[in-house]
Amino acid sequence: MVALQNEFETFAVRKVAPQAGRIDREESLPAELVSEMAGSGFLGSFLPSEWGGQALDMVDYGILHEEIGRFCSSTRSLLTVHDMVAHAILKYGSREQRSRWLPELASGSTIAAFAVSEPNVGSDPSAVETTARRVGRGFVLNGVKRWISFGRIAGLLLVLARLEGQPEAFLVEARSPGLSIEPIAGLVGLRGSMAAELHFDDCEIGGDCRLGRPGFGGILVVLGALGLGRYSVACGCVGIVRACLEASLAYAAERRQFGKALREHQLIQAMIAEMSVNLKAARLLCREVGRLKQQRDPSEIAETFVAKYFASQAAVKASTDAVQIHGANGCAGGYPVERFWRDARVMEIIEGSNEIQKITIADHAFREA
Repeated sequence: MVALQNEFETFAVRKVAPQAGRIDREESLPAELVSEMAGSGFLGSFLPSEWGGQALDMVDYGILHEEIGRFCSSTRSLLTVHDMVAHAILKYGSREQRSRWLPELASGSTIAAFAVSEPNVGSDPSAVETTARRVGRGFVLNGVKRWISFGRIAGLLLVLARLEGQPEAFLVEARSPGLSIEPIAGLVGLRGSMAAELHFDDCEIGGDCRLGRPGFGGILVVLGALGLGRYSVACGCVGIVRACLEASLAYAAERRQFGKALREHQLIQAMIAEMSVNLKAARLLCREVGRLKQQRDPSEIAETFVAKYFASQAAVKASTDAVQIHGANGCAGGYPVERFWRDARVMEIIEGSNEIQKITIADHAFREA
């Protein structure tokens, strides 16, 4: 674990940190950074070696997301959405689909995106409006997907659509006829995630594009992938809290106000203390989820909700306090804490809003009682 964490941290410090500000300003992830992550085995890193992956266990996988998320949440989000598709194919794909796509996803020669969210229904898989109908040996898709991270550069899309009244998952190549892609710019956070809106206008795909057995249910495919995504986001939030603490410690030590260093002011110390405690608590929650996932313990589903809820709240609180500690400087682009705050705010929404997390956590508590 320690050796791998050092490897992840070294990569993040050398390759991600120097570009994080530019990624946010230009709202784009450099192609060379994507290639370097792929070359380091960070794409589809949990995949078995037979498919080109590193077979990372889930604890180490979470540490990877913490280290990358510590410097750039947009870069971390590429790992999240790409791996959600890889996970779905590994778990539910046919032998042919695995052979076709998993080596490409592990090598980075194809980037994947997760296309579930829609303009009218958000990310509710049971209410999906995009439709699929059988035509000959294939399918034709119609509908719109919105807020699709890395939809601009993905070569493969996992698309949820309603077929004969039931949600089904499809693997759709971005070059498929009838698919058009429009960039979405100006997001509050995760600006480098290259979000897009996807329009399916009589989009033609082959009969071998359906993921999972006929009638198996696309909702299960999506929920399984979301579980991995929720875990990776939680670990990324740990990285944000850590980054806010490090930035605040450095600033409070060097900045003097009212005749003494900021670190000597008790209210500043209170903010630092809370960041430190929440960092440790959020990390422990995520490590426990990673352990449960690795053991395939059924309780990992409920514990992932807990970790994501707590870690995202901790990230928002830490980034808010970090901006406050920096004062006016925290509201300017010269310090990264304003970016941390914008990115953290998004974390309470993506992969299930915190309101949904609380409902699920409460339901689980009642069942346990």
